[in-house]
Amino acid sequence: MTASYTLFIGTQTWSSWSLRPYVALMATGQPFELVKLRLRLPETRAEILKISPSGKLPALRLGDGEVIWDSLAICEFLAERHPEAGLLPQDAKARALARSYAAEMHAGFADIRDQLGMEFARTLPMPALREDTKIQLERIIAAWQSALTRFGGDFLFGRLSIADCMYAPVVSRFRTYGVVLPADVQAYADRIWALPAMQNWLKGSEAEIAEGLGFY
Repeated sequence: MTASYTLFIGTQTWSSWSLRPYVALMATGQPFELVKLRLRLPETRAEILKISPSGKLPALRLGDGEVIWDSLAICEFLAERHPEAGLLPQDAKARALARSYAAEMHAGFADIRDQLGMEFARTLPMPALREDTKIQLERIIAAWQSALTRFGGDFLFGRLSIADCMYAPVVSRFRTYGVVLPADVQAYADRIWALPAMQNWLKGSEAEIAEGLGFY
């Protein structure tokens, strides 16, 4: 089957922004080509600029050559282009809430990003957390519990949505640093981790580490 899309991603061990649209694209079932560019090298930005005008990854190239950049924009595009994937809830209120969850993750949680950086296939000791980091962790856990209780499915809004895609890197961070979670939140995190997209990403990160690429 001819690839409908080309998704350009960064180093899988580190690139949380790349992981999000990858999970969404996998959920659509559409064929795509995956192209990985190594991050944190002197030539990285110049190489990315050949693909993405923002100079950042991820970027999604369509069959007609159009390029969409930014994780959330790609997820939204895929949800609209492939409604059969259910990446946005059908109910208007639930859809708005799912977008609120996704946008909050997109714009916030700076202290978590700083102190609990994504190291996808690794297990690392928990650093001494700043108070703001603790508050942000509590916010994520409470938000997940609220959606899981309200919508009663395996994922935040019942079926896998762009909200789950946006929080997928957080699941990996929780595993890397051994964050202790309530039982219902842990069960949700385990379901996200078991997704084929996450397991594929894990293999990619493990391969990078085995080759020493995760340390440059």
